[in-house]
Amino acid sequence: MKARSRFGFMFSFWGGTMNSDAKPASLQSLVLSGTAPLSPEQKAFNRLIKQIEARRARLAEWNAAIPPFRQSYGQELYPLLERERALKAQLAERLDWAYDQAGMTKTEKRKLSALITGLTQDVLAAGGPDGALKALYNKHSQSDYDAEEAARLEHMKELLEDTLGVELGDELDLRGPEDLFQRLRAELEARERSRAKARSRRPSARQRAQEVQRETEAKQLSQSFREVYRKLASALHPDRETDPLEQQRKTEWMQQANEAYQRGNLLELLELQMRIARSAPAPLAKLDGQRLRHYLKLLKEQLRALDHELEQIEQRLAAEFGFPLFRRLSPSGLMALLRADIAATQLQLRTLQRQIDVAGDGQRLKSWLKTIALVQGP
Repeated sequence: MKARSRFGFMFSFWGGTMNSDAKPASLQSLVLSGTAPLSPEQKAFNRLIKQIEARRARLAEWNAAIPPFRQSYGQELYPLLERERALKAQLAERLDWAYDQAGMTKTEKRKLSALITGLTQDVLAAGGPDGALKALYNKHSQSDYDAEEAARLEHMKELLEDTLGVELGDELDLRGPEDLFQRLRAELEARERSRAKARSRRPSARQRAQEVQRETEAKQLSQSFREVYRKLASALHPDRETDPLEQQRKTEWMQQANEAYQRGNLLELLELQMRIARSAPAPLAKLDGQRLRHYLKLLKEQLRALDHELEQIEQRLAAEFGFPLFRRLSPSGLMALLRADIAATQLQLRTLQRQIDVAGDGQRLKSWLKTIALVQGP
């Protein structure tokens, strides 16, 4: 987190809210049980229910953890990072002033140039273009910052294209991680569509048979899903209820059923079915194997969607706050990472301030430069 958070990425990359409730209801009422041994389909159903409940709990943890983390980052860490960049720029300017003073040896000047180059490079990478700092960088690096940055980004682009086998185009801004994520996703999806199209040009007899089977299964899945919804709609029809309170409750349940049906969320419909029945999952236990297998496919799709949502959360965190892209994050560990980064940045600020004071005193500066070893080039 430390290295990238210094770049000051504060993207508005978190679109909307997560799909799951902050406190998802337990799915234990859907777990099948009984005195007779469970069938393989029933065991698979129970496993999926437990996996989905674990994913929903994880999403709820992210819902609770991210807002206070974002707030603390903006209020506590980001101002420190801004201060750090300002002090680095000030130190670079102070060292450049010392560089031009009489009495500096060639070795001392080389060390000063190395320090100034590193400082200005850090600040420019973090805060965007700055003419004065670029001039300092170019003076002491004997290079051109803009040309180096263009070459670096081009090399990064070529490396990504070679590694992932995609064409990223010439207009991609690699300095914005969200642009990179979107372009990579678009390119990979386009490649998959192209492959699917190529496969469908001359399907073999086996491929045609598989396609027919997939279409049949899709129709059966849709039919099973609609049957659950129709039974709920029939039981919840508010016009059939004479009691005003019960009519209001059924109206609310019917709205929930309609929303779940539109989203294709089988779990919500099953949960609602259990809530209405106020009983153990007897309707599920009575399902035949074929119908239960249909439910399993629908639940697997929902599990994949939840896994994708969790993956997207970590990718968005990486883009917004500078976490390494492939680092595994946890909701409970976010604040600990933030506190460690705050402490490290505060220490860095104290160090920079001492170095600025030293840079204004010729003798102390020479003593400091003696402790610095020049890194020899290849």
